[in-house]
Amino acid sequence: MNYIQDIVTRLTDILVWQDVLLLRFYAQLVLTTGTETTLENVHDAWSSWRDVTNPGHKSLVPFRKLTKEVRELDRPYMDAIR
Repeated sequence: MNYIQDIVTRLTDILVWQDVLLLRFYAQLVLTTGTETTLENVHDAWSSWRDVTNPGHKSLVPFRKLTKEVRELDRPYMDAIR
C-alpha cells in the first residue's frame, strides 16, 4: 500500500463511505493543509469532484454563496481530514 492509499483507507475508516475519487481529493488536503484545513477547502475539493460527477449540482457554487446549513455539511469531512 502506498502513502495515498494509506490516507484514503484511514479516511474510509472515519467517514461514511464516499466515492474513492472524492477521498483522493480529501487525501490531497490531508497532505497540503492538514490540521489547517477549512470548511472552504473541503468544499473546494468536493466541488472539483462534483464537477466531474454531477456538474449541474445546486451546491457547485463558491463557498461564500452557500447557506450556513450547507456549509456545515462539510464539517465531518474537515474534522476527518484534520
